Amino acid sequence: MLLQDVKGRRYLITLEAGATFHTHKGRLAHDQLIGSAEGTVARTDMGQKLLVLRPTLADWVVKMPRGAQVIYPKVLALMVMAADVQPGMTVAEAGTGSGALSIALLQALAPGGRLHSFERRPDFADQARRNVERWFGKPPDGFELHEGDVVEGIGTVGPLDRVLLDLLEPWLVVPGAAEAVRPGGVLVCFVATVPQVMRLAEALESSARFGLVETSEAIFRPWHVDGLAVRPEHRMVGHTGFLVSARRVDGPWPSPGRVP
Repeated sequence: MLLQDVKGRRYLITLEAGATFHTHKGRLAHDQLIGSAEGTVARTDMGQKLLVLRPTLADWVVKMPRGAQVIYPKVLALMVMAADVQPGMTVAEAGTGSGALSIALLQALAPGGRLHSFERRPDFADQARRNVERWFGKPPDGFELHEGDVVEGIGTVGPLDRVLLDLLEPWLVVPGAAEAVRPGGVLVCFVATVPQVMRLAEALESSARFGLVETSEAIFRPWHVDGLAVRPEHRMVGHTGFLVSARRVDGPWPSPGRVP
């Protein structure tokens, strides 16, 4: 449950019978919220007003327990859209991290889709599994979490419709992805630095198995709107990373710089 006070502060809680939510302005019994309608206003025993809503995935991603750093909502949305993920597809992702991208992909793939997620660190995989199951309320259908290296494992889960990567060295996956992804399929990678972009683009183009290699920067600029006070927020994340996307072709396909 997501609670918001009149000053915009947000609190994410899991409702439990008999439990109590505490703020500096009083207490609120969970029993008062269980079974209540979404969008109502609750009051603590000291009269503090709290708006009661179910959290969106964007709310959950920002506040959920994590082992690894999560991909933030604005980038999740861009990745899922760039990859054109649709219900019923078979998709691979790596690394799972805390499971934020996994949840977004599973929602886009339902019904009937399948997600193969690779994570090398067992502690991250455990946390991701808990986050995914907590969001859906159960182990979701079509989700298989592989504890291992995607470079070695991607060839065992194909054929694939899409591959999405959040890795330090995604170019190492390019040869395996070229074999595992169906012609016409999409590869989308999230990377943080320009050198990573350059090396990844070079690997995609030199493979001659991918076309339409494109790079974009993920920038999101919040604004403060309060009456006549309308301005960009004083504090914002000016840069969170780059998206590199490519389409699997039934090659060989030359890169633009190698066309005679």
